[in-house]
Amino acid sequence: MIFGLHPVIEAIESGKELEKVFVQNNLQGPLSKELLFLLRQHEIHFQYVPLEKLTRLTGKNHQGVIAYMAEVTYHKAENLLPGIFEAGKVPLFVLLDQITDVRNLGAIIRTAECAGADAVIVPQKGSAQINEETMKASAGALNLLPICREKDIAETLQFLIDGGLQAVACTEKGEYFYTSVDYTMPTVLVLGSEGSGISKEILRLCDKQVRIPLMGKIESLNVSVSTAVVLYEAVRQRTGK
Repeated sequence: MIFGLHPVIEAIESGKELEKVFVQNNLQGPLSKELLFLLRQHEIHFQYVPLEKLTRLTGKNHQGVIAYMAEVTYHKAENLLPGIFEAGKVPLFVLLDQITDVRNLGAIIRTAECAGADAVIVPQKGSAQINEETMKASAGALNLLPICREKDIAETLQFLIDGGLQAVACTEKGEYFYTSVDYTMPTVLVLGSEGSGISKEILRLCDKQVRIPLMGKIESLNVSVSTAVVLYEAVRQRTGK
């Protein structure tokens, strides 16, 4: 946690990754205007809150603003993809739409790193925060695997498709079994939350929708388990084992 107008402004200007920022309602003054300008310029998510909330978070002189530093340094998919191709690798990305449970997110990142994925993509808004609990669930994989936090994941997905990747949506409503896809091709796996699934906007962009056959009475697997099943089918195909 960092607090105070000058420290938060300096953090933004120095390129520090901020996970979230709380700004006091009706904060006035030239420094507060500078802060708000920088937050919007750098597309940093912030929230207006009452003075009482800030005071509960810290008893020190916060000057109307508290920020939380990100646990990791985020990447951009558009910067990663060219280097992957140049290294002679076949890209494998995991794109997560509306995953809100930090333990699921951490488990997915752990599996993705173990399976040799190139990056995990999450949205800036509507996604579980990457915090200490996520780090714990990832078993340290957050320090090893690039995480892309994108403002518009539909736009990012379209960029990957235009870059030659097939987009495979994993959904219980999928037309094909997950084993029917050729994962030796450049691929981005798309998964959504158990509650609302993958959004229609994202589904429309995907080349194929696949499902994992379920033999029991429960209608779906935990999303981190589903990710592991499909990722390791990709590993099996790519390694021939």
